[in-house]
Amino acid sequence: TYGDRRMIIEAILKINSNAKVVVRGDDINTCEIEWLEGTTPIAKADIEAQLPAVELDNAMADLRSKRNILLQDTDFHALSDNTMSADMTTYRQELRDITEGITTVEQANAVVFPTKP
Repeated sequence: TYGDRRMIIEAILKINSNAKVVVRGDDINTCEIEWLEGTTPIAKADIEAQLPAVELDNAMADLRSKRNILLQDTDFHALSDNTMSADMTTYRQELRDITEGITTVEQANAVVFPTKP
């Protein structure tokens, strides 16, 4: 069972990006959802069906964040007054391509970053 209030809210927002809700509890099966400002209630089964997509979104965001830090650490190599080595160009391209083809949380969590030259 997915046990995270934030993930439940993100799942609701995937279904209705304008939803106004308060979620009490961390388990989709036992939480209380208060629908605010005329938001049409969504069945818990429909919310639960979105949780794997939310989990993948979060794993990909984490992966991109780590990747972006590594790119930022080498940005100075890309300045116009520097000549970037072929190894550094390859490294930076591998970082940019690192999210290609990832379709599962397991794949996202198993990514091995290239070694900085």
